[in-house]
Amino acid sequence: MVVRRLLRPALAVLALTALAVSTAVAPATATGPQPGTSSSTSSTAEPPPGGAVNGTRLMDGVALYPRAIRLEHSGPANGTIVASVVTFEGDVGHGAIFTSTDAGRSFERAGTVSDPGAARGLCCSTLFELPRQVGDLPEGTLLWSASVGQQEDESTRRMTLPVWASRDQGRTWQHVSTAATATGGKGLWEPEFAVTPDGRLALYVSDENQQPTHSQILVQTTSSDARTWSPPETVVAAQDPDLRPGMPVVRTLPDGTYLMSYEVCGPVEDCRHYTRRSPDGTSWGDARALGHAVTTADGTHFRHTPNISWYDDDTPDGRLLAVGQMLYGADGGVLPGSGATILTNDAAPESPWAAAPAPVAIQDPWNDYCPNYSPTLLAMPERDEVLELSTGYESEGGACTTYFAVAALPR
Repeated sequence: MVVRRLLRPALAVLALTALAVSTAVAPATATGPQPGTSSSTSSTAEPPPGGAVNGTRLMDGVALYPRAIRLEHSGPANGTIVASVVTFEGDVGHGAIFTSTDAGRSFERAGTVSDPGAARGLCCSTLFELPRQVGDLPEGTLLWSASVGQQEDESTRRMTLPVWASRDQGRTWQHVSTAATATGGKGLWEPEFAVTPDGRLALYVSDENQQPTHSQILVQTTSSDARTWSPPETVVAAQDPDLRPGMPVVRTLPDGTYLMSYEVCGPVEDCRHYTRRSPDGTSWGDARALGHAVTTADGTHFRHTPNISWYDDDTPDGRLLAVGQMLYGADGGVLPGSGATILTNDAAPESPWAAAPAPVAIQDPWNDYCPNYSPTLLAMPERDEVLELSTGYESEGGACTTYFAVAALPR
């Protein structure tokens, strides 16, 4: 899709016009809309198009591509929520790391990932906690990666996916390796981590460097020590060369299988949300098949920048939550709940999903790099709550920034 191709390289450029970054975080209670109540704020001022209707700013200034995890393998720190965003100081991108010890009600800046290559562009970071030791990285190590180098001229650039590690819950970071380098001048977008049953670290990424055979495909690479990486293998490469599978997100389900969420952009598909399963995190079936569309019984579905989350609700298979930039109906029209809806499922993603209110409501998102772009969900079932982080334009200054809120967990 032409628009999506242009947006990601533009992320860093557009962000430079915003306000300088501050490490101060607004405290406040992050409470989103509850079932049966209004999602509007108490302010009488109308937020701008693409702005947040509710929620608390994570930080001042630019904060893009939010991700959040809750520590489960870090001893006394278990239960701490760690969040990351891409931000900028001058013309240099950084990964900003935040922590919350009060179930997402407030966040504090904990650390910064500063990759040297980010001076040439930074996009689409990811955050992951190792569930077991990999090489010399112990269980509980945090990993961070991102798309680096997109601002260089396409004729000479070779984008990279650096891997950084933190052994102290995000306060300090060390460069471990480079998981992949583009074979051509096109993009490597949206890295995502998982660990396979045999202990390998897997990284999944959207690869544009197969053109003209494919506009974009999903590939994976693995490592037994997080330092030396295998050659990339194809995961999804649609038969139609103009289709663009991208934005992979992988979750391990309670039965030990893996679920991949992704979008398929291009003609007809228009960045619709799909999933597929793997028994081991590396075997994903026929790469030419698009997968299973995420949709409700009446055809409601997300388009653009989807994300997915799993949580344990004391049933054998748990529950799934999904979110995306824009909400569409079966007729292809944008629905009124666009920017303020999540979908739920009983861990059978091939079956119909159900709609529920989102914790953060973004006003009238459109296919743009900012409003509701790749939001993230984190369920807290023991509290019957779900945390969301999403992006929107500030009402003053116009910077694209991240907002967070907590709401009741849909059942």
